[in-house]
Amino acid sequence: MLGVLALPATAASAATAAPASAPVNAVAERPCERPGPWVIGTKAVTIRSKATTKSTAVGVLYRGHKFTVHKTSGNWHYITDRTTGVKGWVSGTYVYRDVRICLD
Repeated sequence: MLGVLALPATAASAATAAPASAPVNAVAERPCERPGPWVIGTKAVTIRSKATTKSTAVGVLYRGHKFTVHKTSGNWHYITDRTTGVKGWVSGTYVYRDVRICLD
């Protein structure tokens, strides 16, 4: 019976020990406290040469493509489509940050 009581205490101390490389004041970041990933809210978005619908289309950003947002101007985002390498502007109406909700 005594051995059974010692096992959980040993397992708990090993599980709660912080690695030596972790900062002392590090706090675990909750998923809802950081912005979500950029997502496409439709099947495809036209990539344009300038931040206006009247500018030349330079490509298409499809749902599922990975892309990087470099800067934002008004409701437009300058992106790089990592699937095709095309750079240009897309409307923030269709490309936006995913919203995360924590239910604590």
